[in-house]
Amino acid sequence: MAQLEHLTTPVDAVVSRMRALGATLPEQDGVAVFNRVYLAVTEEIDRRVDTGAFPDARAAIALDVRFAERYLAAVDAAAADLRPPACWRPLFQLRRHPGVRPLQFALAGINAHVGHDLALAVVDACRTLGCEPPDLEDEFDRVGDLLVALEERVREDLMPGPDLLQLADPLTHLLSCWSLERARDAAWVAARTLWALRHCGGIAEEFTERLDAAVGLAGRMLLTPLTG
Repeated sequence: MAQLEHLTTPVDAVVSRMRALGATLPEQDGVAVFNRVYLAVTEEIDRRVDTGAFPDARAAIALDVRFAERYLAAVDAAAADLRPPACWRPLFQLRRHPGVRPLQFALAGINAHVGHDLALAVVDACRTLGCEPPDLEDEFDRVGDLLVALEERVREDLMPGPDLLQLADPLTHLLSCWSLERARDAAWVAARTLWALRHCGGIAEEFTERLDAAVGLAGRMLLTPLTG
């Protein structure tokens, strides 16, 4: 039990970091919008680990922490005026644009984090645990199911109401072009590919760069300003 308590400490630290970040950002800031969504996911994962919902708590914690570290590293890079990964740049560049709606910010962050960071986090966790991606598939699926459920709630909570129907029409069209389930499936394939290429040096690096750029392009489209 002492070992499990030690392993859950990083998750608590991640939660604390996200809460502290949220407290420093204006409510309408695009990064703040995504941070609230991701904080809810991380708190729920932490709760489920504590209640034994994950059969392999150590694997779930490793995946959750390595996943979160990718997002927090992007936040740190942007705060230091460095270039975050391409997948995150649209969100940081447009975070205060008046024509971008909160739902767009939330889904653009989810796109960056799932489309790019999740695949790399699986590889990171495998290295941490000394295992291979198939050994983490159950934890990957459980985290993915939680993200899909949360995405549905985010769409319901942040979608403009009937009084903004004129805005909602292009917004609905824009956001219907992206699917979290497809992004999650692609992330699993990317993770397995990166693991297979882990000893291939330049090829693995090129694959990662192309993945980053492709996810960044999707994020830029999700953040198309609709007003202002």
